[in-house]
Amino acid sequence: MSFELYQKDLLKLAARATGAGRLDEPDASARVDNPLCGDRITVDLTLDGDTIKDLGHDVKACVLCQAAASVLGAVAPGRPVEEVAAIAAAVRAMLGDTDAAVPDAPWQDFAAFLPARDFKSRHGCVLMPFDAIAEAVSENAA
Repeated sequence: MSFELYQKDLLKLAARATGAGRLDEPDASARVDNPLCGDRITVDLTLDGDTIKDLGHDVKACVLCQAAASVLGAVAPGRPVEEVAAIAAAVRAMLGDTDAAVPDAPWQDFAAFLPARDFKSRHGCVLMPFDAIAEAVSENAA
């Protein structure tokens, strides 16, 4: 385990596992697999129009994916899908650009992922939960 990457704040987020578990009657679900490392996440959503009402996740993945899913499980419910997509773009920028800002409250827990900037191969792990949400929303709209 790389000490630079797996710091205490990140481990705490993963351990919280906010939103862990599948929803009984989701409006939308999606599974995303990372063939490079074997990570897998399934996200369930209940929606109220364009707002995420509830989010559940089943994560079989590294600490980075677990922690990102936990942050989303804590903050995404009650938020518009458009806001979550904007935060995904902000986190992607934050990981790829040292000048990019950390998302503002209530998304500030993504600051724990700053050490992942130096590990480009791990950026996809952080973004997997966002990808699963986007896929679930897209399939629900179809």
